[in-house]
Amino acid sequence: MTAPLTIQAADVRAAQAAWGDGVIWIGEAPTWEEAHARASRFVQERYFIEGGSLLFCPTMAADTQFRSTLPDAVSYFVGRSEEHPEDQGFALQSWTGIRFENHGVVCRGGVAWAMGNYFFKRADNTGLKVEFSFVFVPDESGHLRIQLHHSALPFDP
Repeated sequence: MTAPLTIQAADVRAAQAAWGDGVIWIGEAPTWEEAHARASRFVQERYFIEGGSLLFCPTMAADTQFRSTLPDAVSYFVGRSEEHPEDQGFALQSWTGIRFENHGVVCRGGVAWAMGNYFFKRADNTGLKVEFSFVFVPDESGHLRIQLHHSALPFDP
């Protein structure tokens, strides 16, 4: 399969849903070791990491704000990294649902940008609202992968 010439908004929404499902799947692992293996697979399938070209600024990272490698990104999702002691494992927070609310999706040829809020839900119905910007590009098989991921908690004066 060759990469599509044009990405559609529906492709972006499908990639976002798969991303949310993947984060939940990581957190459902029965052991940390399995969660780590799942996170590694998730990052490799969902992010464009070849050549250190990933631009990832995760939500709750202050000491090492930017992540460009597989180990850096995996650490954010499951923690326990000596290089990133601040990482507590975002995907391990037992999320039961992740819903995207796009403010906008812009598709231009082989690149798509999406920005808005996503909402993370826990089993006790508490949740977390996070702002996001994603840039999607197709890999050589035509699957959308995240090239840029920026997340932030909304401003709280």
